[in-house]
Amino acid sequence: MGCVCSKHLGGTRTRHENISLLASQTFFSDAEVEVLHELFTKLTSCVSSDNLITKEGFQFILTKDTKRRSLSTERMFGLFDMRNDEAIDFGEFVHSLNIFHPNSTQRDKALFAFRLYDTRQTGFIEPEEVKEMIIDVLEESELMLTESIIDSIVSKTFEEADRKKDGKIDLEEWENFVARHPLILKNMTIPFLKDLPRTFPCFLQ
Repeated sequence: MGCVCSKHLGGTRTRHENISLLASQTFFSDAEVEVLHELFTKLTSCVSSDNLITKEGFQFILTKDTKRRSLSTERMFGLFDMRNDEAIDFGEFVHSLNIFHPNSTQRDKALFAFRLYDTRQTGFIEPEEVKEMIIDVLEESELMLTESIIDSIVSKTFEEADRKKDGKIDLEEWENFVARHPLILKNMTIPFLKDLPRTFPCFLQ
């Protein structure tokens, strides 16, 4: 399907047309896209004056901290920034959140997660990338694990997922791995995205 990613929704008529088009391209209804638009507007008003979310703004929204480099946040921003122009507009915001919709396919969720872990964007997940991501998430959560435990987690993951034994995980191996361990993709589903008007009724007033 096509993708509407305009930097501004324009006037009232254009805005409603774009909202309907975004709804037709995703699992969101027109009313839910309206709620997302209000949410996006509130988020951007906190971090920007041009109705866009920059990398720094994205990190502030997710972590409330722009000083510490966050690998996971940087990768997430890179995936939301579908046009690679260093800013997330409303269309990109909706299409990216669509991956987290409860009705989105497991394959789409698996692909997004694969790209998230493929921090060097080589088309493979390598041990160093997984280790870096684990350390980053632990630091954000203010949790501590010894390096030997982290190495053990990485080793066991590759022992099972790397069926070709070439020291890296390709997309096919990843999809097979998460199919056997679906809980890995648990965070790829945001339940309330299925009923946004009820979750944020104030945005429809």
